[in-house]
Amino acid sequence: MEKKKAKAAIEAILFAMGNSVEFGMIAKALEMEPPEVRSLVEEMAGDYNTEERGIQIIVLEDSCQLCTKKEYYEYLIRIAMHPKKISLTEVMLETLAIIAYKQPVTKAEIEKIRGVKCDHAVNKLVEYELVTELGRLDAPGRPILFGTTEEFLRSFGVENTEELPDIDPVKLADFKAEAEEEISLKVDI
Repeated sequence: MEKKKAKAAIEAILFAMGNSVEFGMIAKALEMEPPEVRSLVEEMAGDYNTEERGIQIIVLEDSCQLCTKKEYYEYLIRIAMHPKKISLTEVMLETLAIIAYKQPVTKAEIEKIRGVKCDHAVNKLVEYELVTELGRLDAPGRPILFGTTEEFLRSFGVENTEELPDIDPVKLADFKAEAEEEISLKVDI
């Protein structure tokens, strides 16, 4: 492999992995010898240090890592202080409420309560780290059980799920009546 292409491949590997990568693993991926890879990485590290770049390659004992140069941390902190705000749709909020109050709960149970599929909503809630898999139900098909996370508690300002507000019995009765009416309409059609 030509030197320029090997360096580009090493850079891509280090960027994608995010953590330190052993020279042996990089060598295997590039079909090279570890000492060759180490030599290229050390050369790349020197190039990064002499150029005005925001990143550097740190060479460790048997591995290396692509990192931000410490003189640029202040700029990273400005971005990190403004995390991406997630926006929950009505469907996701309904699904999250069911999980919070009924946990541990399966998708089938959520769908029975909501009356519609909930795959997308549950997947997004897992992606946002508000919901997690708690295990599997000991039943046919071994469905996944879902529950809320510490991130959920932080996001909603409660220490535990017992602090969640009680459901108003009048509203609960209204919801049940509404759901039963919807079910009867679906059956009549």
